[in-house]
Amino acid sequence: MIKRLTILLTAALTLVACSGPRPVATTPGAAATSTGGPAKGGKIVYGLSADANGFNPVTDQFAAQSYSMVTTIIEPLVSVDANGDWKPNLAESLTPNAAYDEWTIKVRQGINFTDGLTLTGEIVKSNLEAQQKSPLTSASLQPLDSIELVDPMTVKVKLKQPWVVFPYYLAAQIGMIVPPSTLNNPLGGSRTPVGTGPYIFKEYVPDSRFVVTRNPHYWRDGLPYLDEIEFRILPDTQTRAQSLEAGSLDAIGTTRDEDLAKFGAMKDAYTIHRAQGMAVSESMFMLNTEVAPMNDVRVRQAMAAAMDRKAIITTLRGGLTKEADSPWTKDSKWYAPGGAAHTYDLARATSLVKEYEAEKGELKVEVLSTPDPNTMQTVELAQDMWRKAGIDVTIKQADQADLINRALTGNFTATIWTAFSSPDPDGEYIWLHQAYAKPIGAISLNFSRVKDDELSKALDVGRMNPDESARKQAYATVQKRLRDLVPYIFIDHLDTGSIITKSKLRGIGEQLLPDGDKGLALTGSPIPYHPFSQLWVNGQ
Repeated sequence: MIKRLTILLTAALTLVACSGPRPVATTPGAAATSTGGPAKGGKIVYGLSADANGFNPVTDQFAAQSYSMVTTIIEPLVSVDANGDWKPNLAESLTPNAAYDEWTIKVRQGINFTDGLTLTGEIVKSNLEAQQKSPLTSASLQPLDSIELVDPMTVKVKLKQPWVVFPYYLAAQIGMIVPPSTLNNPLGGSRTPVGTGPYIFKEYVPDSRFVVTRNPHYWRDGLPYLDEIEFRILPDTQTRAQSLEAGSLDAIGTTRDEDLAKFGAMKDAYTIHRAQGMAVSESMFMLNTEVAPMNDVRVRQAMAAAMDRKAIITTLRGGLTKEADSPWTKDSKWYAPGGAAHTYDLARATSLVKEYEAEKGELKVEVLSTPDPNTMQTVELAQDMWRKAGIDVTIKQADQADLINRALTGNFTATIWTAFSSPDPDGEYIWLHQAYAKPIGAISLNFSRVKDDELSKALDVGRMNPDESARKQAYATVQKRLRDLVPYIFIDHLDTGSIITKSKLRGIGEQLLPDGDKGLALTGSPIPYHPFSQLWVNGQ
Protein backbone atom coordinates (compact mmCIF):
# COMPACT_ATOMS: atom_id res chain seq x y z
CA MET A 1 0.00 0.00 0.00
CA ILE A 2 2.78 2.44 0.92
CA LYS A 3 4.62 1.64 -2.30
CA ARG A 4 1.58 2.59 -4.35
CA LEU A 5 0.85 5.76 -2.41
CA THR A 6 4.50 6.73 -2.53
CA ILE A 7 4.10 7.65 -6.16
CA LEU A 8 0.65 9.29 -6.16
CA LEU A 9 1.08 12.27 -8.48
CA THR A 10 4.84 11.77 -8.19
CA ALA A 11 5.63 14.68 -10.43
CA ALA A 12 4.52 16.96 -7.62
CA LEU A 13 6.81 15.32 -5.09
CA THR A 14 10.18 14.81 -6.78
CA LEU A 15 13.17 16.20 -4.92
CA VAL A 16 15.69 18.40 -6.63
CA ALA A 17 18.21 21.13 -6.06
CA CYS A 18 20.39 22.83 -8.65
CA SER A 19 24.03 23.77 -8.45
CA GLY A 20 26.97 24.75 -10.58
CA PRO A 21 28.61 27.82 -12.08
CA ARG A 22 26.72 31.03 -12.65
CA PRO A 23 25.34 30.97 -16.19
CA VAL A 24 23.88 33.74 -18.26
CA ALA A 25 20.09 33.79 -18.46
CA THR A 26 18.44 32.20 -21.49
CA THR A 27 15.13 33.03 -23.10
CA PRO A 28 12.37 30.58 -22.09
CA GLY A 29 11.13 28.63 -25.05
CA ALA A 30 13.51 30.32 -27.47
CA ALA A 31 13.44 28.51 -30.82
CA ALA A 32 15.37 28.73 -34.04
CA THR A 33 13.52 30.17 -37.02
CA SER A 34 11.88 27.47 -39.13
CA THR A 35 12.81 27.12 -42.81
CA GLY A 36 9.36 25.73 -43.61
CA GLY A 37 6.31 24.02 -42.21
CA PRO A 38 6.26 20.75 -40.31
CA ALA A 39 7.71 17.85 -42.27
CA LYS A 40 6.78 14.19 -41.91
CA GLY A 41 9.29 11.44 -41.30
CA GLY A 42 12.41 10.85 -39.32
CA LYS A 43 13.37 9.44 -35.94
CA ILE A 44 14.55 11.12 -32.76
CA VAL A 45 16.35 9.81 -29.69
CA TYR A 46 15.20 11.46 -26.48
CA GLY A 47 17.17 11.20 -23.22
CA LEU A 48 15.21 10.66 -20.00
CA SER A 49 16.42 10.85 -16.40
CA ALA A 50 14.75 7.63 -15.22
CA ASP A 51 12.75 4.64 -16.33
CA ALA A 52 9.03 4.25 -15.72
CA ASN A 53 7.62 1.86 -13.16
CA GLY A 54 5.17 0.67 -15.81
CA PHE A 55 2.79 2.09 -18.40
CA ASN A 56 -0.66 1.36 -16.96
CA PRO A 57 -2.24 4.59 -15.62
CA VAL A 58 -4.51 2.61 -13.28
CA THR A 59 -1.80 0.60 -11.53
CA ASP A 60 1.62 2.15 -12.14
CA GLN A 61 3.50 5.09 -10.72
CA PHE A 62 3.78 8.01 -13.12
CA ALA A 63 6.49 10.63 -12.82
CA ALA A 64 7.51 13.17 -15.47
CA GLN A 65 9.54 10.60 -17.41
CA SER A 66 6.56 8.21 -17.32
CA TYR A 67 4.31 10.84 -18.87
CA SER A 68 6.90 11.55 -21.57
CA MET A 69 6.82 7.93 -22.69
CA VAL A 70 3.27 6.83 -22.06
CA THR A 71 1.42 9.85 -23.45
CA THR A 72 2.76 9.02 -26.90
CA ILE A 73 0.42 5.99 -26.71
CA ILE A 74 -2.26 6.68 -24.08
CA GLU A 75 -4.23 9.93 -24.07
CA PRO A 76 -6.34 11.72 -21.43
CA LEU A 77 -9.90 12.96 -21.66
CA VAL A 78 -8.77 16.54 -21.07
CA SER A 79 -5.88 18.79 -22.14
CA VAL A 80 -4.53 22.07 -20.78
CA ASP A 81 -4.04 25.07 -23.05
CA ALA A 82 -1.27 27.67 -23.07
CA ASN A 83 -3.22 29.86 -20.64
CA GLY A 84 -3.56 27.01 -18.14
CA ASP A 85 -7.27 26.44 -18.87
CA TRP A 86 -8.66 22.93 -19.32
CA LYS A 87 -9.91 21.89 -22.77
CA PRO A 88 -11.58 18.68 -24.03
CA ASN A 89 -9.30 16.11 -25.68
CA LEU A 90 -10.69 12.56 -26.00
CA ALA A 91 -13.80 14.10 -24.55
CA GLU A 92 -15.79 16.26 -26.96
CA SER A 93 -17.27 18.22 -24.08
CA LEU A 94 -17.47 18.29 -20.28
CA THR A 95 -20.53 20.08 -18.90
CA PRO A 96 -21.40 20.71 -15.24
CA ASN A 97 -24.86 21.09 -13.81
CA ALA A 98 -25.80 24.33 -12.06
CA ALA A 99 -24.45 23.08 -8.72
CA TYR A 100 -21.19 21.68 -10.16
CA ASP A 101 -21.82 18.37 -8.40
CA GLU A 102 -22.46 16.55 -11.68
CA TRP A 103 -20.32 16.57 -14.82
CA THR A 104 -21.53 15.15 -18.13
CA ILE A 105 -18.71 13.87 -20.33
CA LYS A 106 -19.46 13.42 -24.02
CA VAL A 107 -16.87 11.23 -25.77
CA ARG A 108 -15.62 12.10 -29.26
CA GLN A 109 -16.87 9.93 -32.10
CA GLY A 110 -14.58 7.99 -34.42
CA ILE A 111 -11.61 7.34 -32.11
CA ASN A 112 -10.05 3.87 -32.12
CA PHE A 113 -7.48 2.23 -29.89
CA THR A 114 -4.40 0.87 -31.61
CA ASP A 115 -5.81 -2.65 -31.12
CA GLY A 116 -8.75 -1.66 -33.34
CA LEU A 117 -11.42 -1.26 -30.65
CA THR A 118 -13.56 1.88 -30.82
CA LEU A 119 -13.62 4.26 -27.87
CA THR A 120 -17.06 4.42 -26.22
CA GLY A 121 -18.74 5.89 -23.18
CA GLU A 122 -18.78 2.46 -21.55
CA ILE A 123 -14.99 2.23 -21.83
CA VAL A 124 -14.60 5.70 -20.29
CA LYS A 125 -16.95 4.68 -17.47
CA SER A 126 -14.93 1.51 -16.82
CA ASN A 127 -11.68 3.50 -16.72
CA LEU A 128 -12.99 6.04 -14.22
CA GLU A 129 -14.40 3.27 -12.02
CA ALA A 130 -11.02 1.51 -12.11
CA GLN A 131 -9.28 4.74 -11.08
CA GLN A 132 -11.81 5.25 -8.28
CA LYS A 133 -10.94 1.79 -6.88
CA SER A 134 -7.19 1.99 -7.45
CA PRO A 135 -5.06 2.35 -4.28
CA LEU A 136 -2.83 4.55 -6.40
CA THR A 137 -5.34 7.24 -7.35
CA SER A 138 -8.48 6.75 -5.24
CA ALA A 139 -7.51 9.49 -2.74
CA SER A 140 -7.66 12.12 -5.47
CA LEU A 141 -11.15 10.95 -6.44
CA GLN A 142 -12.57 10.99 -2.92
CA PRO A 143 -15.36 13.45 -3.91
CA LEU A 144 -16.57 11.08 -6.65
CA ASP A 145 -19.87 9.35 -5.82
CA SER A 146 -20.99 7.40 -8.89
CA ILE A 147 -20.59 7.13 -12.66
CA GLU A 148 -23.52 6.52 -15.00
CA LEU A 149 -23.70 5.70 -18.72
CA VAL A 150 -26.25 8.13 -20.18
CA ASP A 151 -25.98 6.88 -23.78
CA PRO A 152 -23.33 4.98 -25.77
CA MET A 153 -21.05 8.05 -25.94
CA THR A 154 -21.99 9.96 -22.79
CA VAL A 155 -21.01 9.47 -19.16
CA LYS A 156 -22.35 11.35 -16.11
CA VAL A 157 -20.08 11.71 -13.08
CA LYS A 158 -21.93 12.42 -9.83
CA LEU A 159 -19.98 13.99 -6.97
CA LYS A 160 -20.51 14.18 -3.21
CA GLN A 161 -19.90 17.94 -3.34
CA PRO A 162 -19.44 20.70 -5.92
CA TRP A 163 -16.12 20.53 -7.76
CA VAL A 164 -15.75 23.42 -10.17
CA VAL A 165 -12.40 22.38 -11.64
CA PHE A 166 -12.91 18.61 -11.75
CA PRO A 167 -11.80 18.39 -15.44
CA TYR A 168 -8.21 19.31 -14.51
CA TYR A 169 -7.90 15.96 -12.76
CA LEU A 170 -8.82 14.25 -16.05
CA ALA A 171 -5.88 15.91 -17.82
CA ALA A 172 -3.34 13.67 -16.08
CA GLN A 173 -3.04 10.04 -15.02
CA ILE A 174 -6.60 9.74 -13.69
CA GLY A 175 -8.08 10.78 -17.02
CA MET A 176 -5.90 8.60 -19.26
CA ILE A 177 -8.03 6.04 -21.11
CA VAL A 178 -6.97 2.45 -21.84
CA PRO A 179 -8.90 -0.35 -23.58
CA PRO A 180 -10.68 -3.21 -21.77
CA SER A 181 -7.73 -5.49 -22.53
CA THR A 182 -5.57 -3.38 -20.19
CA LEU A 183 -8.25 -3.16 -17.48
CA ASN A 184 -8.68 -6.96 -17.63
CA ASN A 185 -4.95 -7.68 -17.76
CA PRO A 186 -3.22 -4.89 -15.79
CA LEU A 187 0.22 -6.51 -15.85
CA GLY A 188 0.11 -6.97 -19.62
CA GLY A 189 -1.00 -3.37 -20.06
CA SER A 190 1.81 -2.27 -17.79
CA ARG A 191 4.48 -3.72 -20.07
CA THR A 192 2.77 -3.47 -23.47
CA PRO A 193 0.69 -0.28 -23.45
CA VAL A 194 -2.26 0.23 -25.79
CA GLY A 195 -4.09 3.51 -26.27
CA THR A 196 -5.62 5.95 -28.73
CA GLY A 197 -2.46 8.01 -29.14
CA PRO A 198 -0.30 9.12 -32.05
CA TYR A 199 2.22 6.32 -31.61
CA ILE A 200 2.19 2.54 -31.21
CA PHE A 201 4.31 0.54 -28.79
CA LYS A 202 7.28 -1.16 -30.48
CA GLU A 203 9.85 -2.14 -27.85
CA TYR A 204 10.72 -1.79 -24.19
CA VAL A 205 14.00 -2.78 -22.55
CA PRO A 206 13.87 -1.88 -18.83
CA ASP A 207 16.47 0.69 -17.74
CA SER A 208 17.58 1.05 -21.35
CA ARG A 209 15.01 2.20 -23.94
CA PHE A 210 11.34 2.56 -24.85
CA VAL A 211 10.50 2.78 -28.57
CA VAL A 212 7.29 3.86 -30.31
CA THR A 213 6.35 4.14 -34.00
CA ARG A 214 3.83 6.24 -35.92
CA ASN A 215 0.14 5.28 -35.56
CA PRO A 216 -1.10 5.38 -39.19
CA HIS A 217 -4.74 5.46 -38.02
CA TYR A 218 -4.46 8.25 -35.47
CA TRP A 219 -7.75 10.13 -35.06
CA ARG A 220 -6.20 13.58 -35.59
CA ASP A 221 -5.64 14.04 -39.32
CA GLY A 222 -2.06 14.58 -40.45
CA LEU A 223 -0.48 13.63 -37.12
CA PRO A 224 2.00 12.57 -35.91
CA TYR A 225 4.92 13.86 -37.93
CA LEU A 226 7.73 11.59 -36.74
CA ASP A 227 8.11 7.96 -37.81
CA GLU A 228 9.73 6.80 -34.58
CA ILE A 229 10.81 7.97 -31.13
CA GLU A 230 13.35 6.18 -28.98
CA PHE A 231 13.39 7.19 -25.34
CA ARG A 232 16.78 6.34 -23.88
CA ILE A 233 17.13 5.96 -20.10
CA LEU A 234 20.18 7.86 -18.82
CA PRO A 235 19.90 8.67 -15.09
CA ASP A 236 23.13 10.67 -14.89
CA THR A 237 22.54 14.30 -15.88
CA GLN A 238 26.11 14.84 -17.04
CA THR A 239 25.95 11.74 -19.25
CA ARG A 240 22.76 13.03 -20.88
CA ALA A 241 24.35 16.39 -21.59
CA GLN A 242 27.49 14.78 -23.02
CA SER A 243 25.40 12.46 -25.22
CA LEU A 244 23.43 15.41 -26.58
CA GLU A 245 26.62 17.28 -27.42
CA ALA A 246 28.16 14.15 -28.97
CA GLY A 247 25.14 13.74 -31.25
CA SER A 248 23.71 10.45 -29.96
CA LEU A 249 20.66 12.24 -28.48
CA ASP A 250 18.35 14.81 -30.03
CA ALA A 251 16.84 16.11 -26.79
CA ILE A 252 17.30 15.90 -23.03
CA GLY A 253 15.58 17.12 -19.89
CA THR A 254 17.66 18.88 -17.24
CA THR A 255 17.50 21.09 -14.16
CA ARG A 256 21.21 21.99 -14.14
CA ASP A 257 21.98 25.65 -14.60
CA GLU A 258 25.34 24.73 -16.11
CA ASP A 259 23.49 22.94 -18.93
CA LEU A 260 21.42 26.05 -19.57
CA ALA A 261 24.60 28.13 -19.73
CA LYS A 262 26.53 25.75 -21.95
CA PHE A 263 23.87 24.94 -24.53
CA GLY A 264 22.34 28.40 -24.34
CA ALA A 265 25.62 29.80 -25.61
CA MET A 266 25.35 27.59 -28.73
CA LYS A 267 22.10 29.10 -30.04
CA ASP A 268 22.53 27.96 -33.63
CA ALA A 269 22.92 24.32 -32.63
CA TYR A 270 20.55 24.00 -29.64
CA THR A 271 17.24 25.33 -28.38
CA ILE A 272 16.27 25.64 -24.71
CA HIS A 273 12.67 25.41 -23.51
CA ARG A 274 12.19 26.42 -19.87
CA ALA A 275 9.13 25.75 -17.72
CA GLN A 276 7.03 28.79 -16.91
CA GLY A 277 3.96 29.83 -14.91
CA MET A 278 1.95 27.33 -12.88
CA ALA A 279 3.98 24.46 -14.35
CA VAL A 280 6.94 25.56 -12.25
CA SER A 281 7.33 23.76 -8.92
CA GLU A 282 8.70 25.29 -5.72
CA SER A 283 11.80 24.23 -3.81
CA MET A 284 11.25 24.23 -0.05
CA PHE A 285 11.81 22.60 3.30
CA MET A 286 8.75 20.74 4.55
CA LEU A 287 8.22 20.66 8.33
CA ASN A 288 6.28 18.01 10.26
CA THR A 289 3.91 20.07 12.38
CA GLU A 290 2.88 17.03 14.46
CA VAL A 291 6.25 16.26 16.05
CA ALA A 292 8.53 18.17 18.40
CA PRO A 293 10.07 20.65 18.00
CA MET A 294 8.12 21.49 14.81
CA ASN A 295 4.82 21.39 16.68
CA ASP A 296 5.83 24.77 18.11
CA VAL A 297 5.11 27.47 15.52
CA ARG A 298 7.95 29.62 16.90
CA VAL A 299 10.48 27.04 15.70
CA ARG A 300 8.98 26.99 12.22
CA GLN A 301 8.92 30.79 12.11
CA ALA A 302 12.52 30.98 13.31
CA MET A 303 13.71 28.60 10.60
CA ALA A 304 11.86 30.62 7.96
CA ALA A 305 13.31 33.90 9.19
CA ALA A 306 16.85 32.45 9.19
CA MET A 307 16.57 31.33 5.55
CA ASP A 308 18.54 33.61 3.24
CA ARG A 309 16.90 32.75 -0.09
CA LYS A 310 18.98 35.20 -2.09
CA ALA A 311 22.16 33.47 -0.93
CA ILE A 312 20.85 30.07 -2.09
CA ILE A 313 19.77 31.44 -5.47
CA THR A 314 23.05 33.25 -6.01
CA THR A 315 25.26 30.43 -4.77
CA LEU A 316 23.46 27.35 -6.09
CA ARG A 317 21.10 28.48 -8.86
CA GLY A 318 23.39 30.78 -10.79
CA GLY A 319 20.98 33.65 -10.03
CA LEU A 320 18.43 32.21 -12.46
CA THR A 321 15.46 31.59 -10.16
CA LYS A 322 13.21 33.90 -8.12
CA GLU A 323 12.46 33.81 -4.41
CA ALA A 324 9.26 32.05 -3.34
CA ASP A 325 6.94 32.87 -0.45
CA SER A 326 3.92 30.81 -1.57
CA PRO A 327 3.03 27.87 -3.82
CA TRP A 328 2.45 30.29 -6.74
CA THR A 329 4.66 32.75 -8.60
CA LYS A 330 4.06 36.49 -8.48
CA ASP A 331 2.97 36.51 -12.13
CA SER A 332 0.17 34.01 -11.41
CA LYS A 333 -3.36 35.34 -11.09
CA TRP A 334 -3.65 33.30 -7.89
CA TYR A 335 -0.71 34.95 -6.12
CA ALA A 336 -1.44 37.17 -3.12
CA PRO A 337 1.28 39.43 -1.65
CA GLY A 338 2.19 39.45 2.00
CA GLY A 339 5.11 37.09 2.42
CA ALA A 340 6.76 38.92 5.33
CA ALA A 341 7.08 35.64 7.24
CA HIS A 342 9.57 34.51 4.61
CA THR A 343 11.70 37.66 4.81
CA TYR A 344 15.28 37.01 5.90
CA ASP A 345 15.64 38.35 9.45
CA LEU A 346 18.41 36.68 11.43
CA ALA A 347 17.77 38.84 14.52
CA ARG A 348 14.12 37.76 14.65
CA ALA A 349 15.09 34.12 14.11
CA THR A 350 17.63 34.28 16.94
CA SER A 351 15.10 35.91 19.27
CA LEU A 352 12.51 33.20 18.58
CA VAL A 353 15.08 30.46 19.22
CA LYS A 354 16.08 32.01 22.56
CA GLU A 355 12.41 32.36 23.55
CA TYR A 356 11.80 28.68 22.74
CA GLU A 357 14.91 27.44 24.53
CA ALA A 358 14.09 29.44 27.66
CA GLU A 359 10.90 27.39 27.95
CA LYS A 360 11.79 24.00 26.47
CA GLY A 361 15.55 23.61 26.39
CA GLU A 362 18.04 23.26 23.56
CA LEU A 363 16.58 23.36 20.07
CA LYS A 364 17.71 20.43 17.93
CA VAL A 365 16.44 19.62 14.43
CA GLU A 366 17.13 16.70 12.07
CA VAL A 367 16.72 17.39 8.35
CA LEU A 368 16.28 14.63 5.77
CA SER A 369 17.96 14.80 2.38
CA THR A 370 18.65 12.53 -0.53
CA PRO A 371 22.39 11.81 -1.03
CA ASP A 372 22.39 13.60 -4.39
CA PRO A 373 25.28 16.12 -4.26
CA ASN A 374 23.21 18.99 -5.68
CA THR A 375 20.48 18.46 -3.10
CA MET A 376 22.99 18.13 -0.28
CA GLN A 377 24.49 21.49 -1.21
CA THR A 378 21.14 23.17 -0.58
CA VAL A 379 20.62 21.36 2.72
CA GLU A 380 24.13 22.09 3.97
CA LEU A 381 23.83 25.78 3.12
CA ALA A 382 20.50 25.92 5.00
CA GLN A 383 22.08 24.05 7.92
CA ASP A 384 24.71 26.78 8.21
CA MET A 385 22.02 29.50 8.13
CA TRP A 386 19.99 27.80 10.89
CA ARG A 387 23.07 27.27 13.04
CA LYS A 388 23.74 31.02 12.89
CA ALA A 389 20.31 31.48 14.50
CA GLY A 390 21.28 29.09 17.31
CA ILE A 391 19.58 25.93 16.05
CA ASP A 392 21.49 22.64 16.35
CA VAL A 393 20.84 21.04 12.95
CA THR A 394 21.92 17.58 11.82
CA ILE A 395 21.41 16.05 8.38
CA LYS A 396 20.26 12.49 7.77
CA GLN A 397 20.43 10.99 4.29
CA ALA A 398 17.79 8.72 2.77
CA ASP A 399 17.21 7.56 -0.79
CA GLN A 400 14.24 9.15 -2.48
CA ALA A 401 11.81 6.22 -2.09
CA ASP A 402 12.60 5.93 1.62
CA LEU A 403 12.33 9.67 2.12
CA ILE A 404 8.85 9.77 0.53
CA ASN A 405 7.74 6.77 2.59
CA ARG A 406 8.89 8.59 5.72
CA ALA A 407 6.96 11.67 4.64
CA LEU A 408 3.84 9.55 4.13
CA THR A 409 4.01 8.05 7.62
CA GLY A 410 5.29 11.15 9.43
CA ASN A 411 8.68 9.64 10.27
CA PHE A 412 10.59 12.89 9.85
CA THR A 413 11.09 16.29 11.45
CA ALA A 414 12.08 18.36 8.41
CA THR A 415 13.01 17.48 4.84
CA ILE A 416 14.02 19.08 1.57
CA TRP A 417 11.03 18.96 -0.81
CA THR A 418 9.70 20.07 -4.19
CA ALA A 419 6.00 20.41 -4.98
CA PHE A 420 3.08 22.56 -6.21
CA SER A 421 3.04 22.53 -10.03
CA SER A 422 -0.66 21.91 -10.73
CA PRO A 423 -2.25 24.08 -13.47
CA ASP A 424 -5.00 25.08 -11.01
CA PRO A 425 -4.61 25.68 -7.24
CA ASP A 426 -7.20 22.99 -6.49
CA GLY A 427 -4.58 20.49 -7.58
CA GLU A 428 -2.87 21.12 -4.23
CA TYR A 429 -6.01 20.32 -2.18
CA ILE A 430 -4.97 16.88 -0.96
CA TRP A 431 -1.52 18.07 0.10
CA LEU A 432 -2.88 20.93 2.27
CA HIS A 433 -6.40 20.12 3.51
CA GLN A 434 -6.73 18.88 7.09
CA ALA A 435 -9.01 16.05 5.94
CA TYR A 436 -5.88 14.45 4.48
CA ALA A 437 -3.75 14.99 7.63
CA LYS A 438 -3.47 11.67 9.47
CA PRO A 439 -1.76 10.74 12.77
CA ILE A 440 1.92 9.86 12.91
CA GLY A 441 2.37 6.29 11.67
CA ALA A 442 -0.67 6.43 9.38
CA ILE A 443 -0.38 7.24 5.68
CA SER A 444 -1.04 10.95 5.22
CA LEU A 445 -1.14 12.80 1.89
CA ASN A 446 -1.01 16.04 3.84
CA PHE A 447 2.66 15.37 4.57
CA SER A 448 3.23 18.36 6.85
CA ARG A 449 0.09 17.30 8.77
CA VAL A 450 -0.92 20.94 9.10
CA LYS A 451 -4.43 21.20 10.54
CA ASP A 452 -6.17 24.54 10.32
CA ASP A 453 -9.88 25.27 9.93
CA GLU A 454 -9.35 28.57 8.16
CA LEU A 455 -6.92 27.05 5.67
CA SER A 456 -9.16 24.04 4.96
CA LYS A 457 -12.32 26.14 4.60
CA ALA A 458 -10.54 28.34 2.09
CA LEU A 459 -9.47 25.26 0.11
CA ASP A 460 -13.10 24.11 0.13
CA VAL A 461 -14.26 27.46 -1.27
CA GLY A 462 -11.61 27.25 -3.98
CA ARG A 463 -12.87 23.80 -4.92
CA MET A 464 -16.61 24.46 -4.75
CA ASN A 465 -17.24 28.10 -5.69
CA PRO A 466 -17.43 28.80 -9.47
CA ASP A 467 -16.88 32.55 -9.04
CA GLU A 468 -13.27 33.37 -9.88
CA SER A 469 -13.10 36.38 -7.56
CA ALA A 470 -14.28 34.20 -4.66
CA ARG A 471 -11.67 31.61 -5.58
CA LYS A 472 -8.91 34.24 -5.69
CA GLN A 473 -9.90 35.47 -2.25
CA ALA A 474 -9.94 31.88 -0.97
CA TYR A 475 -6.44 31.20 -2.27
CA ALA A 476 -5.25 34.50 -0.81
CA THR A 477 -6.39 33.10 2.54
CA VAL A 478 -4.58 29.84 1.80
CA GLN A 479 -1.35 31.75 1.25
CA LYS A 480 -1.82 33.85 4.37
CA ARG A 481 -2.36 30.77 6.55
CA LEU A 482 0.64 28.99 5.02
CA ARG A 483 2.79 32.03 5.78
CA ASP A 484 1.46 32.29 9.33
CA LEU A 485 1.69 28.58 10.14
CA VAL A 486 4.90 27.83 8.16
CA PRO A 487 4.42 24.13 7.38
CA TYR A 488 6.71 24.87 4.42
CA ILE A 489 9.73 27.14 4.18
CA PHE A 490 9.61 28.20 0.53
CA ILE A 491 12.94 28.89 -1.17
CA ASP A 492 12.47 29.54 -4.89
CA HIS A 493 10.46 28.78 -8.03
CA LEU A 494 12.38 26.11 -9.96
CA ASP A 495 12.03 27.39 -13.50
CA THR A 496 15.42 25.93 -14.43
CA GLY A 497 13.54 22.73 -15.35
CA SER A 498 14.12 22.61 -19.10
CA ILE A 499 14.12 20.61 -22.30
CA ILE A 500 17.22 21.15 -24.47
CA THR A 501 17.01 20.03 -28.11
CA LYS A 502 19.05 20.11 -31.25
CA SER A 503 17.83 23.06 -33.27
CA LYS A 504 16.61 20.75 -36.04
CA LEU A 505 13.96 19.33 -33.67
CA ARG A 506 10.90 21.55 -33.84
CA GLY A 507 7.43 21.69 -32.35
CA ILE A 508 7.91 21.93 -28.58
CA GLY A 509 5.56 24.64 -27.39
CA GLU A 510 3.84 24.81 -30.78
CA GLN A 511 1.31 22.01 -30.43
CA LEU A 512 -2.35 22.74 -31.11
CA LEU A 513 -5.22 21.12 -29.23
CA PRO A 514 -8.15 19.48 -31.06
CA ASP A 515 -10.13 22.75 -30.92
CA GLY A 516 -7.24 24.67 -32.50
CA ASP A 517 -6.04 26.43 -29.34
CA LYS A 518 -2.36 26.38 -28.44
CA GLY A 519 -1.48 23.76 -25.84
CA LEU A 520 0.56 24.14 -22.65
CA ALA A 521 4.22 23.96 -23.65
CA LEU A 522 5.74 22.21 -20.64
CA THR A 523 4.39 20.77 -17.40
CA GLY A 524 5.53 18.59 -14.52
CA SER A 525 8.58 18.84 -12.30
CA PRO A 526 11.44 19.02 -11.74
CA ILE A 527 12.19 18.06 -15.35
CA PRO A 528 9.11 18.95 -17.41
CA TYR A 529 7.39 16.90 -20.10
CA HIS A 530 5.41 17.83 -23.20
CA PRO A 531 3.34 16.33 -26.05
CA PHE A 532 5.13 14.55 -28.91
CA SER A 533 2.49 14.29 -31.66
CA GLN A 534 3.52 17.56 -33.32
CA LEU A 535 7.31 17.33 -33.03
CA TRP A 536 9.12 17.27 -36.35
CA VAL A 537 12.65 17.31 -37.72
CA ASN A 538 13.68 20.14 -40.00
CA GLY A 539 15.40 19.01 -43.18
CA GLN A 540 13.60 15.68 -43.60
